[in-house]
Formats: sequence, C-alpha cells, structure tokens
Amino acid sequence: MTSIGVTHAWDVSFAEAQALQKMLSEKIKLAFPRKTIRTVAGADVSFDKYSPILFAGIVVYSFPQLQPLEEEWVAHSVRFPYVPGFLSFREAPPVLAAYKKLQHIPDLMILDGQGIAHPRGLGLASHVGLLLGLPTIGCAKSLLVGEYPPVPETKGAMVPLTYHGKEVGRVVRTRDRVKPVFVSPGHLMDFETASRVILQCCPRYRLPEPTRHAHTLVNRVRREHKGSHAKV
Repeated sequence: MTSIGVTHAWDVSFAEAQALQKMLSEKIKLAFPRKTIRTVAGADVSFDKYSPILFAGIVVYSFPQLQPLEEEWVAHSVRFPYVPGFLSFREAPPVLAAYKKLQHIPDLMILDGQGIAHPRGLGLASHVGLLLGLPTIGCAKSLLVGEYPPVPETKGAMVPLTYHGKEVGRVVRTRDRVKPVFVSPGHLMDFETASRVILQCCPRYRLPEPTRHAHTLVNRVRREHKGSHAKV
C-alpha cells in the first residue's frame, strides 16, 4: 500500500479554497528529479451530475513499454460543488483515496486536468502532486486559461501556452490533424519532460494510454454502480 504525505482540510468555503490555492501554488516545484521513469500512472474521475458520489480510478503502466500493471478505483462521496477553477477540491480527495490502494508506486502520474495552467497556478495535477510529493503532469482536453499560437498539424508539434505573459504549459499535437491536448507541469515536473512523456504515452490515440484506461475504468464502475442501485 502506498502512503500519502501532508494534507489539509477539504471542507472549506470558496474563499478558504482560493486562499489555499494561492498558498500551495508557491510550493510547486517545476523541476523533475533526474531519475529513470519505469512506471507511469493515469488518473481520472467520473460522476453523475445528479449524485454526490464520484468514482476515481488510477491505472499504473510500465514505461516506455506501456503495459498495464495495476488498476484501482474508489467510490467517494463529496460535497464540494463543480466550479471551474476549483476542480481539485472536488476530485483530489477520491484520487488520493484510490492512490492509497496502489501496490505499485508510480514514478509519475498523469491526470485528466490542469497543472499550473490555472488561474491561481494550482490545477488538479499540481494539487495532487504536491500532496503526494509525486511528479505529476496535467493533460487536459480543453483550455482553461492562456493563449497560444497555431499548432502545426503534424504529430509531435507543440507550441507554448502562456498566461499573463508567462509560460504555463505546452499545446501538443499527439496525432496528425487531430485536436491538440493541453499539457502543463503539475509538481516536480518541467515542460520538456511533461511534453515528452505525454507524446510517448500516445502511440495510437489523442489521449495518453494511462488516462484513457483510467477513463474507461471509472465510467464502467460508475455505470455498474448505477445499475446495481437501480435493481435494489
């Protein structure tokens, strides 16, 4: 079983959450420890908008072979509402709960969300990475903040994502002529490593294999959970 480091209260107001984001963002380190990456985890969260239950899943893959090694999931009740810019106060607790179940400690984790490409510099990937003391990457399907120039249409092309004149990520084309993804360092991560890892994790599809697998996992268990309740 893995262990979790320092945490904080989750039952907070919006004002308290905003203050926490500003305080924690100052602790983010944009430097990847120079170690060999042998395992990469992908995390995703699924929910029904009419239910307070969130389903978080983490899948650990070998790297660079991209063979699945382990998958874990949890059902977790949350009260924090869905509000753009505060996603981590809703999704981080179930992700942390799923992480505690892992037998394989990943060398880094990719999360379906933002890293430092966030209004206050603390997206889901940054928040989770800081609390775990783990290198993390945010790989989002859509833009939250920032601007960027046109991205060439070929796989591997990338351009800087800037916010208030500062680079906060890269817009990366993972397949020819397919919409790019928005990659930003979470914690203990740099721009070059983040972009390289995402591209290596996308041999066939737009999204990285670990997060694609986690997405499939949590949606399946959410449907099964809903079905089992419907039969009661």
